[in-house]
Amino acid sequence: MGSDSDDELTLSSSTIGALKDFYKERDEREKRFADLQAVAEAASKAKAAADAEAALPDLTMASFTEDWNESQFWYSDETATVLARQLLDGTDASSLIVVVSTPSVFIMLKNIAKTISAESRPRMLLLEHDKRFAVFGDEFIFYDFNEPTNLPAALRGTADRLICDPPFLSEDCQTKTALTLRWIGKPGPKTRIISCTGERMAELITTKLYKAQGVRITTFLPQHSNGLSNEFLSYANFECADWKFRDA
Repeated sequence: MGSDSDDELTLSSSTIGALKDFYKERDEREKRFADLQAVAEAASKAKAAADAEAALPDLTMASFTEDWNESQFWYSDETATVLARQLLDGTDASSLIVVVSTPSVFIMLKNIAKTISAESRPRMLLLEHDKRFAVFGDEFIFYDFNEPTNLPAALRGTADRLICDPPFLSEDCQTKTALTLRWIGKPGPKTRIISCTGERMAELITTKLYKAQGVRITTFLPQHSNGLSNEFLSYANFECADWKFRDA
């Protein structure tokens, strides 16, 4: 009778190699399936979330009382609709709309976006100092104009559409907000920029802060829901059905 070692199964190097290849291919197939399953589950959750959001009633700024200490003055629904519509124009699922210190426009964007299929809906972000708007989860980013670029690094140079309404009519506030828009905005002439602010900021905006982006005074006059004594204008680097460029 031979020894125990004589009874042990001995595999050739080629057989061992074939087994290794088999197990490697099996592991790769299982990983690909797991990845596919994860993507499918994420897509299903995203669709469910989109469907749930679409079923919700329209959002309203009535849920957010104006805080004059924060220099908050909400736009009328008509004004918010015009601005939101122009921000959405020409966008798709690959686009990013960034709303800076203009929550009433963000609310209207959310309402209009519900009518757009999830496959075509752009990404939207609200940069805002008022933490009540953190109810929007990942779409909210806390923003302090005193720290104009204290933002997620991944946002730099990514926005296709931008709008701002700086909270204060001061050169400091306007300049720092403009720095934020320039930091976030995607380079190139296709990026749309809108700024809504007081008439007395016109020279600063058009000849200094946004001159390189071609921002000019437009014919569109934003209106506020509770009235505002300051002369208020809109500035943009594009013309559209809702406004044309105006002579200074």
